[in-house]
Amino acid sequence: MIELSIINTSNNPLPAYQTQQAAGADLMAFLEEAIVIEPMDRVIVGTGLYIALPEGYEAMIRPRSGMAFKHGITVINTPGTIDADYRGEIKIALINLSKEAFTINNGDRIAQMVVNKYEKVTFKITDRLDETERGFGGYGHTGK
Repeated sequence: MIELSIINTSNNPLPAYQTQQAAGADLMAFLEEAIVIEPMDRVIVGTGLYIALPEGYEAMIRPRSGMAFKHGITVINTPGTIDADYRGEIKIALINLSKEAFTINNGDRIAQMVVNKYEKVTFKITDRLDETERGFGGYGHTGK
């Protein structure tokens, strides 16, 4: 487990894992007043959180599955990526894909954050790739 430096300028608790083995920590909206997201509208919602990821790590912002399924509220650029050198406020880009308006209040859990280690790669030009069983099979190639 790594320790993540965080500044919390909101009046909400720190991000929290809802179960012992949850991969994502819930992020809460930091709002002076409620926001209503009309159908097909997009909003950016602040969290009041600032983090310092160690080099070699990223934070991915993902939708909360319950909000997405029950209310059609999802993260537009899912997963959103926070790079290790970013020090600004974590803001969540949400869209309402439902047919009904949805209200977000201060303290509502609006997204989840997953922190992952990653590797940088170098790109090497080639004219041939190694063969695999799947090969060039793309979308829907395995049937139903």
